[in-house]
Amino acid sequence: MKKKTILDLQRIGVDEFRAMKKIPLIVILDDVRSLNNIGSVFRTADGFAISHIYLCGITATPPHPDIHKTALGAEDSVSWSHEADVVSLVERLRAQGVVVCAIEQVMGSVSLPDFRVEPEKTYAVILGNEVKGVSQGAVDAADLCIEIPQCGTKHSLNVSITAGIVMWDLFKQMRM
Repeated sequence: MKKKTILDLQRIGVDEFRAMKKIPLIVILDDVRSLNNIGSVFRTADGFAISHIYLCGITATPPHPDIHKTALGAEDSVSWSHEADVVSLVERLRAQGVVVCAIEQVMGSVSLPDFRVEPEKTYAVILGNEVKGVSQGAVDAADLCIEIPQCGTKHSLNVSITAGIVMWDLFKQMRM
């Protein structure tokens, strides 16, 4: 097998990406500290046509060389904005009819393999700080919590890895 070249992939440009229809999924980063994690989430969001990223609290915003290092320009293609307070954002999104899901290990969480999106609904997923996870206020304000089942000795995954798993799973369910 021959690997595909950049020309074989026929990728679209930033303007065409911005104009295309996105899946009804919003990503919320709640106090994510690592610039590399933020950039990685942007790059994955570009790959799965995520509609918007909200960068909340202390989460850094583009332009920044360390975000760009992992985003590879996706910070220019994916729609994003900064919000100071994640709880206010969650409340506003819920008032607009968005189903808000915290990605967190809580009592009563829904296992990701069991979660099913409802057609015609828009979803937002909250991903949290590398040490503390999603803030308790955001967990309390969310409609539900989704948990990724794990079998190893560690109790969590890297936030950018978690984002990729969740975006991929929901993309498969929502793809046009």
